[in-house]
Amino acid sequence: MRILIAPDSFGDTMSAVVAAHAIARGWTAARPDDELVVAPQSDGGPGFVDVLASRFGTVITESVSGPLGAGVSARWLLDEPSTAYIECAQACGLHQLGGTPTPRTAVGADTRGVGELVVAALARGVDRIVIGLGGSATTDGGAGLLEALGGGDHARRRLRGVELIAASDVENPLLGPLGAAAVFGPQKGADPDTVALLARRLDDFSRVLGDLAGRDIADEPGAGAAGGLGAALLALGGVRVSGATVVADATGLAAEVAAADVVVTGEGRFDAQTLRGKVVSALHSAASSLGAHGAGAATIVLAGQVALSPDEIAEAGVAAAHAIVDVAGSVEVAMADAENQLVALAETVASDLDDAHR
Repeated sequence: MRILIAPDSFGDTMSAVVAAHAIARGWTAARPDDELVVAPQSDGGPGFVDVLASRFGTVITESVSGPLGAGVSARWLLDEPSTAYIECAQACGLHQLGGTPTPRTAVGADTRGVGELVVAALARGVDRIVIGLGGSATTDGGAGLLEALGGGDHARRRLRGVELIAASDVENPLLGPLGAAAVFGPQKGADPDTVALLARRLDDFSRVLGDLAGRDIADEPGAGAAGGLGAALLALGGVRVSGATVVADATGLAAEVAAADVVVTGEGRFDAQTLRGKVVSALHSAASSLGAHGAGAATIVLAGQVALSPDEIAEAGVAAAHAIVDVAGSVEVAMADAENQLVALAETVASDLDDAHR
């Protein structure tokens, strides 16, 4: 059987690349004769560059400003001759804070480092820049990025003739109860007073971005991604594209799905949100229509935790969903020893698989 192994990251415990190879090791131990295709996926968040770099391109490392100003080492991908893939979390991710996010870091974190990565890419002569949005510590509306590019009007001139793509599956607007501050601020350390402060700051800055864009971009889908960095990219002439689609297209995923008998995917938590357009959902949709040479391929989900009932899983059309925590015996072990536990889970699932899943 031909098995496509294409997980997203498992939160902070495993990158998509690590997870994919862990699944492959476990699967091979149980079914050594299966043909495995390892194709880790991403929706534009942390791991975006590593996922793409596992398939093509040249990784370039830059020293840029971190979310709180201190220098950080950030990687981006050059797909020669003319496309740059940048992951905002490399420069301003939560993991770059050096500790637990707080109201202070929520207010102080900025996107200047992302702008510095864009400058580095432009210096290489690229005419297409794809920026993966997700996992940021920032809620500055992209103000730091604009500053690094020399200000709004200068930034637009520097990017003239450059195709700018905001890769994100987040559809939140910039402002309001579904906006960047209200929805994502608490994840970045903001308490209620800080959320209100961030919301006011974004409201003020939205007028700057509107003037730059020549239209009100605050309500456009994806404007609230990465703390409003999405809005700044839209104001600079960028377009939002599904991050999962960007990765799928760049790695030729459709052809891999079409040739697969079984698709094994996964993420940290398989829940109702998964079914609303995330990597696992998109992959399952493709497998249902394309896999097994047009006859459809079974989708098996391996996750850190499964929060859907058997009926919900069946209704979604997923063949099976299995949780690491069930093998590990506790959430603590599942997180502390995630990679080894995922290897064990994959081996168990593969051992129980029969060719009826074709």
